[in-house]
Amino acid sequence: QVQLVESGGGLVQPGGSLRLSCASSGIIFRIYNMGWYRQAPGKQRELVATITKGGSTNYVDSVKGRFTISRDNAKSTVYLQMSSLKYEDTAVYYCRGEFVDHYWGQGTQVTVSS
Repeated sequence: QVQLVESGGGLVQPGGSLRLSCASSGIIFRIYNMGWYRQAPGKQRELVATITKGGSTNYVDSVKGRFTISRDNAKSTVYLQMSSLKYEDTAVYYCRGEFVDHYWGQGTQVTVSS
């Protein structure tokens, strides 16, 4: 059974930092391209960052220079380091794994508020 389990969300003040983790099981993690998405209330889910199986990364413009995606194949885990957080970063964050199939995690809430 495939599982992607996100953790690390929470409440943080503007300008603060959080690190999200997504631990996978049931897949050969190293061959999967991984991504982080987010969905704010009333908005569509949007791509935040991706990392290929080879380690190439891509970011949506709004998070460039603030967020860093990384992966640890030995731990079958993908991370999203978020810094200089803004109110508009508030959302449920989901990880996604893609190969010939794709899987989603259940999401973790990130709330940026003073």
